[in-house]
Amino acid sequence: MVEQIKKAAGKIGTFRWIICGLLFIATTINYIDRNVVSILKQDVILQWPGWTEKSYADVISFFQLAYATMMIFAGALIDRIGIRKGFAIAIIWWSLAAMGHAISATVLSFGIWRVLLGIGEAANFPASIKAVAEWFPKKERALATGVFNSGTNIGAILTPLAVAWIMESFGGWQWVFIIVGLVGFLWLFLWFWLYKRPQEHPRLSKTELTYIQSEPTEKVEKMPWAPLLKHKQTWAFTIGKFLTDPVWWFYLFWGPGFLAKKFGVPMKGTTLPLAVIYTMATVGSIAGGGLSAVFLKAGWSANAARKTAMLICALCVMPVFFASTTTHVWVAICLIGLACGAHQGWSANIFTLSSDMFPKRAVGSVVGIAGFAGGIGGFLFSKYVGNVLNANPNNYLPILIVAGSIYLVALLIIQILVPKLEPAKM
Repeated sequence: MVEQIKKAAGKIGTFRWIICGLLFIATTINYIDRNVVSILKQDVILQWPGWTEKSYADVISFFQLAYATMMIFAGALIDRIGIRKGFAIAIIWWSLAAMGHAISATVLSFGIWRVLLGIGEAANFPASIKAVAEWFPKKERALATGVFNSGTNIGAILTPLAVAWIMESFGGWQWVFIIVGLVGFLWLFLWFWLYKRPQEHPRLSKTELTYIQSEPTEKVEKMPWAPLLKHKQTWAFTIGKFLTDPVWWFYLFWGPGFLAKKFGVPMKGTTLPLAVIYTMATVGSIAGGGLSAVFLKAGWSANAARKTAMLICALCVMPVFFASTTTHVWVAICLIGLACGAHQGWSANIFTLSSDMFPKRAVGSVVGIAGFAGGIGGFLFSKYVGNVLNANPNNYLPILIVAGSIYLVALLIIQILVPKLEPAKM
């Protein structure tokens, strides 16, 4: 995939990939901020008075509920005020919320800051997907989405390293939240320096601008989200996110705990096991997006290319339930890594469905609606996980059976609703 990017860049230009790099960094920061709690959970958070596994599950679920609710408004906000200003407001908000965790330790106060974090972080994906639609032609969007989306995995790899270093260097868990929050403000300097619309950017060559705009010009008026609910394309994308997003939330917030409980893998400072899992996820994110690009280059229709790539990803997820039955830690790590990689490949393609089926002016709102559904799915799945583990802390099998099979269900529903991936008639 890297060679594919280099080859295209040599003929056309590279600046659109610099923009993609900005989105990658923002997504990495986003996931460090949200993933800190899973690393601190066992050694810090559960040691606070009044905290239990149920308390942790409640805090996570309400973070997801806030994230889900705001996704609708975040997408519409990005569509209305623009990517440059909207993304900046979002990262300022979520960085301040991340820092606010440092002054809380009770379930209530920590939960409030977690809700505020979810509200701010909701803008990341609507803004990033809209930026990809603005800066890339359709044939490169899945690959670009896979590249920036791989920041979710890099963030997960860096989090335990960052937590260990900060606590060793500064001596307290409060500094973890303060320092990771400050990183978002550093990103703002790059954002305001480098980001503008393609047609307004002084650093963009005419050749690359022509390439970006090589598709028919689309209307640019603002698009309200409510009328989008009339379209079956909206429901195909939304149901797909509702069913599969919760699985990623599970890996993110309960994955380290699963490895600690079943195999004794330490959380804070853990490098190799999580690095393997999320490196596989990174490869899956880029490869999954690149796979449909390869099919398109071979002359396949967008419908066949996207859905075949998604089917391959769905099949690769299925063996994950064996992670709960194996007695070998590295077998479990590789199975979870394969599932995470397949999920990210799936995500790169399902995100791209929004720009395949909708005009650019509606993409932010559509992604917001689907993100809302994914967050609600995450809220419900977290409650399910909490109930299962409350009854038996080591019973991950029913959870992983659901996680391994739900992608095929989602793809079947997408196929029924949009058998030809036909664009919505706006």
